[in-house]
Amino acid sequence: ENRRLKLENREYQMKLEALVEARTEQLQKAMNSLERSYDITLDALGDALDLKDAETAGHSKRVTAFTIAVARQMGISTDQIRIIARGAFLHDIGKMAIPDAILRKPGALNPDVTMIMREHCYRGYQMLKKIPFLAEAADIVYSHQEKYDGTGYPRGLKGEQIPLGARIFAVADTLDAITSDRPYRPAQSLTAARKEIEAWSGRQFDPEVVGHFLAMPDDIWEDLRKQ
Repeated sequence: ENRRLKLENREYQMKLEALVEARTEQLQKAMNSLERSYDITLDALGDALDLKDAETAGHSKRVTAFTIAVARQMGISTDQIRIIARGAFLHDIGKMAIPDAILRKPGALNPDVTMIMREHCYRGYQMLKKIPFLAEAADIVYSHQEKYDGTGYPRGLKGEQIPLGARIFAVADTLDAITSDRPYRPAQSLTAARKEIEAWSGRQFDPEVVGHFLAMPDDIWEDLRKQ
């Protein structure tokens, strides 16, 4: 009787393990499908922004790739990098709420127009915080124009008050801005970008992030840009 009970218990355990394995596989498939739907949503939002602001088309994808590269160099976990990447990719999504007349206005902006343009950080945050899988990324969108010394906007955050993802993004964004063509100047060299970022370490940029960035080989950025 003891042997029979042991055999029944073993058979039950094997069936239970098989059931758990099957359910785990189903859950993984569901998670993969959900992750794919997230990617499609992000692509759609990015495409919409490119149509709104054609001047910077491609910028979001490049700066996201640069941000991920620096985050990996810093040893940040994969899960956290996913959140940071989403924030980087959607950093300018708030511009969807800025009137075209302001967004596409040529020349320098007057103070009143500048104030309206600066609202895009908060507008983007308001858009994304209601979407569960983008709620954490929304904080990066809200903070992507802050500066390490506290002179940025919209909240004047300083140092580690600024989310780490936003501090990494700041370096990646400047790298792309300097090495890309702009209506008012041609693209500059990677060397010029590295010097500029190093010069503003501790003021605009987190010195730790800058240190990791400067330790990375130059060919990484060219490879990412080509891809």
